[in-house]
Amino acid sequence: MGADSRPGSRPDRRLVVAGHGPAAHRLVEALRERDAAGAWTITVIGEESRTAYDRVALTTHLEGADLAYPAHGGEVTVRTGERVTGIDRAARTVTTSAGRAVGYDALVLATGSSPFVPPVEGADLPGVFVYRTIDDLDAIRAYARGRASGAVIGGGLLGLEAARALQGLGLRGGVVEVAPWLMPRQLDEGGGAMLRRHIEGLGLAVHAGVPVRALEAGGDGAVRRIALDDGTVIDAEVVVFSAGIWPRDELARGCGLPVGERGGIVVDGTCRTEDPAIWAIGECALAGGTVHGLAGPCFSMAEVVADRLLSGTAVFEGADMSARLKLMGVDVASFGDPFADAGRGALGVTYTDPVAGVYKKLVVSDDARTLLGGVLVGDAESYGTLRARVGAALPAAPERLLFGGTETADGDLPGAAVICSCNNVTAEGVRRAIAEHSLTDVPAVKDRTGAGTSCGSCVPLVKRILDAELAASGIEVGTALCEHFAYSRAELFDIVRTGEITGFTRLIEEHGTGRGCDICRPAVASILASLGNGHILEGEQAALQDTNDHFLANLQKNGTYSVVPRVPGGEITPGGLIVIGEVARDFGLYTKITGGQRIDLLGARVEQLPDIWRRLVDAGFESGHAYGKALRTVKSCVGSTWCRYGVRDSTAMAIRLELRYRGLRAPHKLKSAVSGCARECAEAQSKDFGVIATENGWNLYLAGNGGMRPRHADLFATGLTDDQLITCIDRFLMFYIRTADRLQRTASWLESLDGGLDHLREVIVDDRLGICADLDAAMARHVASYSDEWRDTLDDPERLRRFVSFVNAPRAPDPSIAFEVEREQIRPLPAEVGR
Repeated sequence: MGADSRPGSRPDRRLVVAGHGPAAHRLVEALRERDAAGAWTITVIGEESRTAYDRVALTTHLEGADLAYPAHGGEVTVRTGERVTGIDRAARTVTTSAGRAVGYDALVLATGSSPFVPPVEGADLPGVFVYRTIDDLDAIRAYARGRASGAVIGGGLLGLEAARALQGLGLRGGVVEVAPWLMPRQLDEGGGAMLRRHIEGLGLAVHAGVPVRALEAGGDGAVRRIALDDGTVIDAEVVVFSAGIWPRDELARGCGLPVGERGGIVVDGTCRTEDPAIWAIGECALAGGTVHGLAGPCFSMAEVVADRLLSGTAVFEGADMSARLKLMGVDVASFGDPFADAGRGALGVTYTDPVAGVYKKLVVSDDARTLLGGVLVGDAESYGTLRARVGAALPAAPERLLFGGTETADGDLPGAAVICSCNNVTAEGVRRAIAEHSLTDVPAVKDRTGAGTSCGSCVPLVKRILDAELAASGIEVGTALCEHFAYSRAELFDIVRTGEITGFTRLIEEHGTGRGCDICRPAVASILASLGNGHILEGEQAALQDTNDHFLANLQKNGTYSVVPRVPGGEITPGGLIVIGEVARDFGLYTKITGGQRIDLLGARVEQLPDIWRRLVDAGFESGHAYGKALRTVKSCVGSTWCRYGVRDSTAMAIRLELRYRGLRAPHKLKSAVSGCARECAEAQSKDFGVIATENGWNLYLAGNGGMRPRHADLFATGLTDDQLITCIDRFLMFYIRTADRLQRTASWLESLDGGLDHLREVIVDDRLGICADLDAAMARHVASYSDEWRDTLDDPERLRRFVSFVNAPRAPDPSIAFEVEREQIRPLPAEVGR
């Protein structure tokens, strides 16, 4: 900490900032950037024991993330653990909790807000918390140890983050929301319903549309239950309130400044109070009759005040309430006015896919020419582009935009379109920064403009604008995987391979920046696994995996998991069928024959998985990798062994291929099939690599897939012998794994490959690049080093420790999981019945 003024001189003007949250931090940084002459000396007084940090990413503190903002440079005094207790407007001084008097020429109140705790009986019981600061999270984490259940009261943005945090602490969790659906300020009823399906599918119980009557204590006097008005009682040993905020306006009240009827320091369009020397910003300010709780408008207020302190003319023009949330893999977003179609002449265009869990809604003007707002749940890929076009003419028909037709429209975004609402950065601002400062990568654009430095949801759009500007200038567009690595996935693959790198930490320290993200961490995990870097749940690799890989099983909608043993070629002995049947019977699982000729056992609780797999492994089965970005299955017909039309033994070839490529980790899942004749019963031409028997040998088809964008595979080679077929597939797969982008199927990879199928032939048949021997050796290493992931897991007590529903009761089942019987088998109990 420094002194209140510069040594040996009296500053021209003294600024005091009361509070040191994100808005205060933004104010100080914005003022320092503009105040080149040093006209202001700044004193910041914050009551928390630490300096400002990123509250948007608060939950990641429990994962070890460092949320602190960079320290202020220059002549800035920051006093932590001290709060302003009073204001003398006549003398222009503030007093603090340390008994200090600090003079000011300008005072900015940035005291933020307090969590709103409804007047509910029992709200003061031990075990009841709020969710606002790092100290709150630390207290929740400490109290949660040894407890099994928890619930969050409040189903807004922060409430869902809090529920995620409780689940991450090993608590069986739930959310209580008094409104009829989750996130009622951002989502319409349809979006709220789809979000609820996702949240319940992640194992969180949702109780919406019912007020809380009371919190009830257990025998130890601490909270134990939540009683709702409809008679429902929820077990909860930890309760977190996240039901809204109250503006911290007590300083204004104490010195006679006007406040709103429901709280908030009244400010004008410049964020100035009735006193010309006092401003207010952030969640304590009442601007335009509204207290704003999102980061974007709070930061905008800070920018306005910084400009005004230097005699500027900036005005706070309201707030963009757009928001995007990613909760445990669930994308949710709203932008513009998502409720404009509620009886106000606007039109709502919606798309719902309950199977994929996707809900999309666009609100357009009554002539369908102007975008007014929208809601995205389950797929928010187009959020950045759509949000930036709110108020502008639609670049395409609404139905085309709903199905992802926004990618080509980034280059002609209106200059005034706000692409980063957190920091009020426009498309023109990004373009101007790129041109004036010759920026060539996303980190440089973020550093120069501030876009993408808060919630990060606009980063994909920033990158697309950057790419468009570079391409228009004739500059080669970069292929960086994400902001943490200036390399494509293919380049990272070679870095890891040639450098013999075995961990993410070393890779990012030597070749990247920051801590990584949900783009690069799973991508690196896939690369490490592709190169045979040990078990995926070993050491640091375990923390990098996607959701399903964490438990070597596919997560289902009700929080249970599926078990899929490998059945090469669909060929299974009666003894094997009996074992699978006995396992399904003894563990009460649902059984189904899959489209890939395997048997899926659904409904397993996480703590049951090791017991189930012990019996299957002992009977000779191994992991089917249904959970991984790996080879799933090689489907086959019965071929010449049984079929009168068959010309070759397709089953034997399918088994050979599956046993060769099992466990092969790739950028995306891989599927294959072998048909014994041209009648194509195994549907080989819709697979990543498919084989069809002919009288002259095997025909090989590459890069097909089904799904949302079906693609017919291309005929690559004809009349191959067994060994020639294997060699071609070996090289195809290894070349794909080395050069494809993250989450890129073989179909889109081949479409993006310069030269397409002809180039692929040159590489893996003609050896034009001279890498075929290396590709062959890489596949040979994979085949030689293969080991069943589940067998290895069962032999390792440390890995088995993760397979528990509750950390304090390893064998206890999750009581929130319920089933009903239909067609003599279990199925997940519908959510409305379970509640």
